[in-house]
Amino acid sequence: MGTVLAWATLAVWAGLALCHSWFWRTDQRLPPLVQPEIWPSVAIVVPARDEAELLPETLPTLLRQTYPGDARVVLVDDGSTDGTSDVARSLTVPHGLPLTVTSPGEPPDGWTGKLWAVAHGVREAGNVDFLLLTDADIAHEPDSLETLVAAAASGRDLVSQMAVLRTATFWERLIVPAFVYFFAMLYPFRRVNSARWRTAAAAGGCVLVRRSVLERAGGIEAIRGAVIDDVALARAVASAGGRVWLGYASKVRSVRPYPQLADLWQMVARSAYTQLRHSPLLLAGTVVGMIAVFLAPPALALTGSWQAAAAWLLMAATFVPVARYYRQPLVAGLLLPFTAALYTLMTLDSARRRTGWKGRTY
Repeated sequence: MGTVLAWATLAVWAGLALCHSWFWRTDQRLPPLVQPEIWPSVAIVVPARDEAELLPETLPTLLRQTYPGDARVVLVDDGSTDGTSDVARSLTVPHGLPLTVTSPGEPPDGWTGKLWAVAHGVREAGNVDFLLLTDADIAHEPDSLETLVAAAASGRDLVSQMAVLRTATFWERLIVPAFVYFFAMLYPFRRVNSARWRTAAAAGGCVLVRRSVLERAGGIEAIRGAVIDDVALARAVASAGGRVWLGYASKVRSVRPYPQLADLWQMVARSAYTQLRHSPLLLAGTVVGMIAVFLAPPALALTGSWQAAAAWLLMAATFVPVARYYRQPLVAGLLLPFTAALYTLMTLDSARRRTGWKGRTY
């Protein structure tokens, strides 16, 4: 029986490595850039709730964008209590993009706070060609906006980049690259970017969307109750006939710290069960799947099975591109089973709590 299970783990990992749209590769970078004859107008919408500490590191990077066309920044204070609006107004940059700071008040029933803030920012933006939806913890290189618009000009209606997340502490280095790896396993970037597949996803920290297509999709109101709003937005745009692109970033990074295991645990657990549509059946299937795919190979390998050891090594090999992207040791993939066990426990914990963020629960 053990031999059969060991062969099964090797077959599973061979299939994932070779037949799952090369999900483990990190070569999905921005598509070909096209410089428009006339650069479209853009509004950068930043929802912010109690972000006074991080804004001095991120908001100036938006205001300093060297965009050739008309652009402005709209920061939406989502009911902050730490002086976020005042801090934002103090960060204006000489000769930088114009900044509007506004607040929509508390969200109505049926809306998440973030999406209510985004919808308010979209209305405040006026009649622009594109909207860049980016989070208050995301810093951009000076030509980030120009590059995103040039990528959209090659025929995309939504261009999203997975921001480079912070990996400064032990727990961040252990868990954050695996988070990106698991996300890519769930939503293979090549499938998102191919017209042959119906997979749609985005990374919420950096989403450039064509306003006309967003309106055709029903606007932000169409996804007003979504907790995993980035994927919901991408699906809405794709359902409206828009072309979606998702890839890895080089000019966009998150500065939000998750120094302790408890911080990262909260980040994952607050939405993991929502990802499973609050289904006990999907939860049970996910737990069984994580055990079978990630935990069985090392467990069987320790009994002397060479097939399971080969599966474990193949698993670790698929993690190498993400480890290299995050400048981690290439052998980090050998710890993937341990990290997967932590994620499984986080997912189970998610099922017993309500989804929440900064004082709000849904």
